[in-house]
Amino acid sequence: MSALENLILQKEQLLTRLEAHPGPNERAEIQALLAKIETALKLLEPEGAPLTSEK
Repeated sequence: MSALENLILQKEQLLTRLEAHPGPNERAEIQALLAKIETALKLLEPEGAPLTSEK
């Protein structure tokens, strides 16, 4: 699995965890991880290509 695929998978898993209505501490942790993943995806993204297929 490529780094890009791995990041997208992690992002999807974290978004699923957010949908489960976590407590405030877990929510903050998930949001911080999502921000890091978004930054990494932007760095890996070819210019002009979409990051993921939005649901």
